[in-house]
Amino acid sequence: MERFLGNIDAKADAKGRLFVPAIFRKNLLSSGESRLILRKDIYQDCLVLFPGSTWEEELAVLRSRLNRWDEKQQMLYRQFILDAEALEMDSNGRILIPKRYFLMAGITSEVRFVGIDYTIEIWARNKLEKPLVDAVTFKQGMQKWMGT
Repeated sequence: MERFLGNIDAKADAKGRLFVPAIFRKNLLSSGESRLILRKDIYQDCLVLFPGSTWEEELAVLRSRLNRWDEKQQMLYRQFILDAEALEMDSNGRILIPKRYFLMAGITSEVRFVGIDYTIEIWARNKLEKPLVDAVTFKQGMQKWMGT
């Protein structure tokens, strides 16, 4: 599967349905991905859509690092799964987002889809009107972690 790239604004209808942007839908369908997994991001107030195969890879990594026989680690794994929801695109390319996810991410109806590697993030549009990281911090972080 190709990586997702792009920023596309959209609006949810009264039932909470969103059209998956055509550029992302094309990538998903060409890869045979109709099943999507939705989860609130761990660190940010946004939602993350995982193609089914990407989700399975994510779970495999989690399971390999978290010991099911350690109570605290098993609770972390369980919580990660509990916060996820399987979605299917309808024939028009829409997905129905349960209202609790909109509430978790502070989304009303205006959203921005953002392609991030092998996932698609859904943000409240107003949360991305300003940069997530100021220019100086961004430059310093890139220099620190990516510089030679």
